[in-house]
Amino acid sequence: MLKKPANLLLLIVFLLLTRQSFAIESIAKTALVIDLSTNEILLEKNSKEKTYPSSMTKMMTALVAFEKIKDGSLSLDQEFLISKKAWKMGGSKMFIEVDKRVSVYDLLLGVVVQSGNDASIAIAEGISGSEEIFAIEMNNLGKKIGLTGSNFTNSSGWPDDNHYTTAEDLAKVAQYTIENHYELYQMYKISDFTYNGIKQDNRNPLLYTFEGADGFKTGYTEAAGYGLVGSAERRDRRLILVLNGLESSKSRAQESLRLMDWGFNNFQLVDFYKKNEVIQEVDTWLGNEDRVDLVALEDISVSIPKAQLSSAKVTVLVEEPIATPIKVGDQIAKLQISFADKQVDFPLYSGEDIDQKNFFSRIFSAIYYIILGSN
Repeated sequence: MLKKPANLLLLIVFLLLTRQSFAIESIAKTALVIDLSTNEILLEKNSKEKTYPSSMTKMMTALVAFEKIKDGSLSLDQEFLISKKAWKMGGSKMFIEVDKRVSVYDLLLGVVVQSGNDASIAIAEGISGSEEIFAIEMNNLGKKIGLTGSNFTNSSGWPDDNHYTTAEDLAKVAQYTIENHYELYQMYKISDFTYNGIKQDNRNPLLYTFEGADGFKTGYTEAAGYGLVGSAERRDRRLILVLNGLESSKSRAQESLRLMDWGFNNFQLVDFYKKNEVIQEVDTWLGNEDRVDLVALEDISVSIPKAQLSSAKVTVLVEEPIATPIKVGDQIAKLQISFADKQVDFPLYSGEDIDQKNFFSRIFSAIYYIILGSN
């Protein structure tokens, strides 16, 4: 039997260990981990496939209310009259009472902390008059924020074959909520809420097990399994986690904690360039300046597996010379950051205006270039 050289065996072991340090699998049917600091996908499993959102639907219900609070058409101290339909609703409950008035603030806590189906219907009816019309508002908002695989038929996540979403869309709802309604988002990290003398704890296990966790929602139905949308922030990094299709609440708690740990512990946020920092100068063609500055219009940062930090490579992709005239903000190149088998691209722009040379100078430069091959 042929023996593999010792150095080859060491190389194989090194490659396996390197891969395992940042590659990970999930037992969930659908899974997604996104680093919001860079909008990078750290883990993806069936994230575009249809799934049932169960009570994670309530993120969208709350978001419709948040949007209306922001535009001034709804206020937190406004009160809604509780209907018999809301009061009778089964499943998880806030325990509101029929014909009583309840503030929007309390109802929202009933939705995001207690996961109350009754509170979800009360919000829907108070805003739109009926849950059916509210579902139309949910779908309209979904289109606005870029949801492509979702359809909502109710405000609570009650099982319905036509009520579905994707892990990718749930992540978009989470991201939009954080970026556009950060103050109202703080409701999601409240650990318990007492209404009508009944105290209920927040069902999100990450709030109790993971430092920096501050949202979102869990969900369960027989068709969907156990799911969770979670978010946490540590040291200028924020991750969003979406899981669905797990077999138990215990596996949901363990898997969400494991993936959050992995996302924060195995990646490092590397700041490459600041906004408007000159990254490189490149040649111009027939410009009154021979070279033009390349800049980024936003900070360039990438989350890189710690095991791949030393192998990360930065390349400017550009076709020189750049034809003039050039205006500030024209995209003229691309910055590529590569590590392992992944590449992340960023557009680069002109940092200055470069006019063309006058007619005679252009003629002279063109002849010079033809003869000597230089600008």
